[in-house]
Amino acid sequence: MRKLLALAAACAVLVSACTKVDSAGAPAGGAPAASGAPKNPWTKPGHLTIGFAGEEPDSLNEMFSHTDAADQISNLIDEPLFRYDPNGEFLPAAAAVVPTIANHGISADGKTIALHFRPNMKWSDGAPYDARDLVFTWHAVMNPANNAKLRLGWDDIRAIDLSDHDLTATVHLKNVYSGILGIWAFGGAAVPPLPAHLLAKLPDINHAPFNAKPISSGPFVLTQWNHGASLEFAANPNYWRGKPGLDTIAIKIVPNADTLFNELQTHEVDLYESVPEVQIPRLPQLTGYTITKQLSANYRRLEFNTSRPQLADVRVRRAIAEAVNWDRINQTIYHGYNIRAVSDLLPTNWAAPVGISNYPYDVENAKKLLDAAGWHAGADGMRMKGGVPFAFSVSTTPSKPANVQAEVQMQQDLRAVGIQLEIKNYQTSLLFAQNGPIYTGKFDSEFTIYTDAPDPDNEGLWSGKFIPPHGANTTWLNDPVLTQTSHDALLTFDRAKRKALYQREAERVHELAPVVYLYWQNSFSAVNSDLKNWKPASYISNYWNCWEWTL
Repeated sequence: MRKLLALAAACAVLVSACTKVDSAGAPAGGAPAASGAPKNPWTKPGHLTIGFAGEEPDSLNEMFSHTDAADQISNLIDEPLFRYDPNGEFLPAAAAVVPTIANHGISADGKTIALHFRPNMKWSDGAPYDARDLVFTWHAVMNPANNAKLRLGWDDIRAIDLSDHDLTATVHLKNVYSGILGIWAFGGAAVPPLPAHLLAKLPDINHAPFNAKPISSGPFVLTQWNHGASLEFAANPNYWRGKPGLDTIAIKIVPNADTLFNELQTHEVDLYESVPEVQIPRLPQLTGYTITKQLSANYRRLEFNTSRPQLADVRVRRAIAEAVNWDRINQTIYHGYNIRAVSDLLPTNWAAPVGISNYPYDVENAKKLLDAAGWHAGADGMRMKGGVPFAFSVSTTPSKPANVQAEVQMQQDLRAVGIQLEIKNYQTSLLFAQNGPIYTGKFDSEFTIYTDAPDPDNEGLWSGKFIPPHGANTTWLNDPVLTQTSHDALLTFDRAKRKALYQREAERVHELAPVVYLYWQNSFSAVNSDLKNWKPASYISNYWNCWEWTL
C-alpha cells in the first residue's frame, strides 16, 4: 500500500503510440542500454538529482510530519523495523525477521510479538542502534508533552521487554491489534525508531534540533537543508547493508510542475515522479529517460469538515457530491489517466470493498436534497437558510495547475445549484502542518491526495477517538458505527473477518458522505535511463530500495 490495472483509454493511446512508456521501465527509445554502453552526457556518476514540484517537508521527524515529501525523505534517512516491497508485503529491515503466528514471532493469542534487531547496527554518528531506541520511541509517541500526529497502535502497547543485549524487544499488547506491524514500517502512524542517546533526556522533542537536522539510521545522511531550494544527502557509511550504490542524492525543490518539466527537458534533474496528467502526453518527446507507470495507492478526494454547520447535514454533503460532475473532472482536467475511486482502499487490496458505486451526477436530485435540508433558492438562484447564504471554501495545494482547475469546475457546478464555493489554497507545508488549517479544523473542505498503506487499517481516519488533536480523522465525523467497525477490524488477524468489517465500514462512509472520492492515481515517472534498480511501487514510496540504486 501491486498489481497494475489497465489505464484509461487516453493512456492506452499513449502506450500504443510509443514504446517509450511501459510498466517494466525500459529506457525511452526502446530496449535497455547494453552494459558498458555510453552514458547520457548529462549523467553525473554516483550523483542523483530528484525534482520535487513545490513541496517541502514540514518536519524530518515522522512523529510530527504530515507531508508526502517527509515520507519520501524518511525512506532515505530512516531504517524502520520493516520496509514494504513493491507488492506491499513486509520486508525485514532493522528487524531481521517479520514476525507471524506461523513462525511464532506472534503468540497464538496475538498479544505478544518478538522483534529481533540485527546486531552491530549503528546510527550515522556511530552510536548503537538497537531495541532501546524502539522503547524510547514508544515512550516519546505516548508522551502527552509531544505533539505526536497519531498515537494509533502505539497506545495498544502495554509493555516492551528487552533481552539478548538489547537486540530483542518483546512487545506486550493490551489487545490484539492486527495493524501493529505497520507502525514499525512506513506510513500512517509509523514512526521509525528515534535515537534515544540524543533525545531521551529532553522533556519533549517538539522543537528538538533533530527534527530539522536528524542523524540517520537509513541508507543516506542529510548533509544540508537549503529551505525552499534543496535537501542534500550523502551515503551513510554506517548503514547496516553496506555503502549504498549512490554517493549523493539531491532533492531539488522546484516552484511548480511546469518549471520542473522544463528542468527535466534540460536534464537539470534525473528523476521526476508523479508527473501531472497534463504533462503526460509530452513524456514520449523526452530523450534519455525511462518512463514508468504504476498504479499507486494515492487517492484524490474532496473531504468535508463535518463539524462546520453548513456541512454537518448528510443531505447537504450528498447534494454537493451529486451536483459536481466528477467524471468530467477526471476525464478532462485529469485527462482520464486515473481510475475512479469508491473507497479509501486500493482496488487491488485484499480488503477492497465491492458493490459500491460513485455518487451519480444528478443536479435535480441535488436541488431536492438541499431543499429538504432547509437551504432554499432565492430570486438570484443562490441558497439561504435563516438569512445566511450557503457558502463554503475548498483548499488544495496549487503546485499542480490541474488541482486549481478542478476547484474552478466545482465552483461552477455548485453555483448551478445555488452554492457559493470559495477557493482558498495553501502551500503544502502550511496546509498539512500540525498547526495548519486541516489539523486545527480551520477549513471547510479540502481537495488533496491521501496516501494509503498496505494494511487496510484506517481507524485513524474514521474513528471518533482520533479527531485532531488526537489523530488524523480530519473529517471531524464522530459516527459510532465507524468508530466501532474500524476498531473491530483490528481485533483479529483473520483476513476474511477483517474484509467483512471493512466492507461494512466502506458502505457506512458512502452512506454518510464525509468524502467524495475522485480517483486512484496512475503514477507516471521520468527517470534518467542510466539509473539502475529503479523499481516503482504502489504503496508509500518508490524509494523502498534506494540503497540499490546506481548511476
